[in-house]
Amino acid sequence: MSLDWYSEADGLGLAAMVRAGDVTADDLLDVAVSRIEAGEPALNAVVHRFEAQGRAAIAAGLPAGPFTGVPFLLKNTGTELAGTILSTGSRLFDGVVSVADSTLALRYKAAGLVLIGKTNTPEFALSFTTESAAFGPAHNPWDLGRSPGGSSGGSAAAVAAGYVPMAHSSDGAGSTRVPAAHCGLFGFKPSRMLNPLGPVAVEGIGGMSTPHAVTRSVRDSAALLDATAGADIGDPYAAPARGPFLAAVGTAPGRLRIGFTPDSPLGTTVDADCSAAAAEAARLCEALGHEVEVTDSGYDAEALKSAWRVIVGVNVLPAVTARAAALGITDLTGWIEEVNLAWIEEARRLPATAYLAAIATLHATARALGRFFQRYDVLLSPSTAEPPPLLGQLAGAGKSLDEFYDGFWRHAPFTCAFNAAGCPAMSVPFGMTEGGLPLGAHFGAGFGRDALLFALAGQIENARPWAHRRPPGFSGTGR
Repeated sequence: MSLDWYSEADGLGLAAMVRAGDVTADDLLDVAVSRIEAGEPALNAVVHRFEAQGRAAIAAGLPAGPFTGVPFLLKNTGTELAGTILSTGSRLFDGVVSVADSTLALRYKAAGLVLIGKTNTPEFALSFTTESAAFGPAHNPWDLGRSPGGSSGGSAAAVAAGYVPMAHSSDGAGSTRVPAAHCGLFGFKPSRMLNPLGPVAVEGIGGMSTPHAVTRSVRDSAALLDATAGADIGDPYAAPARGPFLAAVGTAPGRLRIGFTPDSPLGTTVDADCSAAAAEAARLCEALGHEVEVTDSGYDAEALKSAWRVIVGVNVLPAVTARAAALGITDLTGWIEEVNLAWIEEARRLPATAYLAAIATLHATARALGRFFQRYDVLLSPSTAEPPPLLGQLAGAGKSLDEFYDGFWRHAPFTCAFNAAGCPAMSVPFGMTEGGLPLGAHFGAGFGRDALLFALAGQIENARPWAHRRPPGFSGTGR
C-alpha cells in the first residue's frame, strides 16, 4: 500500500479498504484527525469538531453502506446533527445545539459515514467567499491569501487539502459549484428536492437551496446521491429520482447537443482564464463526439438578480427575528454583520407583493431554461467569471449592500439560474490560471436529468483526469 494511500483513494476507495480489512474505520479517523490538526488553523476550514462522536459511532458498530468507515464533514448550516453546534457562521446563533438529526444526516449515517466536524461558512451562507466576522476567513489551500469561495468554502478547502475525500455542501445560487471550481473539485447541485431538507424544513430560499457535496471524484458524488436521494415523509413535492447515479458514471451519454454560453448573462466581464477554461471544455466535448453550439440561455438574468435579493432577505428574516426575540435582543447591531443587517432590514420593509413577484421571476427563469432544454441537452459556461478571489475581495465588511451584492453576482453570474429553475448543474475541474489556481467548467441539464450530467462528468473525468492535481503543501500525509 502506498505511503499516501489516504490521499490517493476517494471515498469509495477508502470504504473498499475497510471492507477488505486493509484498514479500519478507526485508522481512517486517525488520519483525518491528523490531517485536520496539521492544516488548522492555517486553513480555518473546520470550525466545530466532534471526533468523539465519530469514535463512539465506530465503537457502536457502523451500518454496512457504500461509505462505511469514511470520515465526513458537515457544512455549518442547514443540516442538523444531534448534540452538535449549528451556528450558521453567525455570532447571533453561537451556541445553538441541535436536538435531533435531520433526515439527510440520518441518511449519511446509514451510508456508513463517520461524521466528525462542521466546516466554515459565511454568515447565513450569503456570500461567495467564506469570511464571517464570527469565525474568520477560510483560506484556499492552493493559495492561502485567497478564498476557497462560498458559501461551502470550508468544505471545499477541507477536501482540497485532503482532510476528507468529500464533504457536505449546500447550494442556493452556486454555493457548492463556486467553491468546487476555486478548489479544483467536483461540485454537483442535484435537482430541486432530490435531497431532502426535512424533517423540520421543507425548502430553503424559495426552493433554491439544494444540499449535496463537494468531492474529489465523480463516482463519490454519484454514490452519495444514491444513498441520500428521495423524498422525506410528508414532503409536498419531490424531484424524480432517476438513479442509480453511480451506474450512470460509467455509461456513455450518447451524442449530446450542448449549448455554450461563454459570456456573462449580465453583460459583466469574464476573466480571460475563466473564458479559456470553458472554451477548452467545449473543444473537449466536441472531441468526445458531442455537438457544441454557441448560444444564449434565454432567461432574464437582471430580473433573477433582483428577485434573488428579495427572496433571500425575506427567508432569512424570520429566523433572525425569532433568535433575537429568544435572546431578548432588540438591536441587532454587532450581533450580525452590517451588510446582512442591511439586507434583513430591507426585507422587513418589503410588501408581500414584492415576494410574490420575485417567486414569479423564478418560475419565468424555469420556463426559459425549460425551453432551452427543448433544443439542447446541456448548457455549458464558465463556472465563475473570476478566478479564486483574494481574501477581502468579495467580503461584505466596509461595503454597502448594493456594492456587496453587485460583487457577488459579478463573480459568479452563471450558476443561480439552475437554483431558480431547480435543474441539476455541476462544476467540473478544468484548466488552471497562469498563476496555478484551479478553474472550473459549468454544465447544467433539464430538471431531473441528474444521471445525464453524471454520465457526461464521468466521460470528462476519464478523458481529462484531475485527481492528480493537488495544492502544493497539502498533497501528502502532512503539510
